[in-house]
Amino acid sequence: MYDSVPLFGPIPGGPELLIILAVIVLLFGANRLPELAHASGRAMGEFRRGREEIEQEIRAAANAERDTAVDSDAGTVGTGGVATGVDSEDAETGMSRNVV
Repeated sequence: MYDSVPLFGPIPGGPELLIILAVIVLLFGANRLPELAHASGRAMGEFRRGREEIEQEIRAAANAERDTAVDSDAGTVGTGGVATGVDSEDAETGMSRNVV
């Protein structure tokens, strides 16, 4: 029905990429292009490492939050050996009931 419109317009093809490359060579010079490529590669690597560290911190925080929620929901075992605050399943009916 409707064609989706790309966010940044169409992707440049061969001739457009050649023009962009020529402009970059004119602006920075052929001698500095390897230096710029190396610097941009290092920057991308640092960005990737930073992103992975943040994702790992978020996962660790979510796991810690989930673990504390599970610990608080599990209840504690009393002196009679019956867990308090835990849902147990009735053997005859198969329905769960709250043991207090």
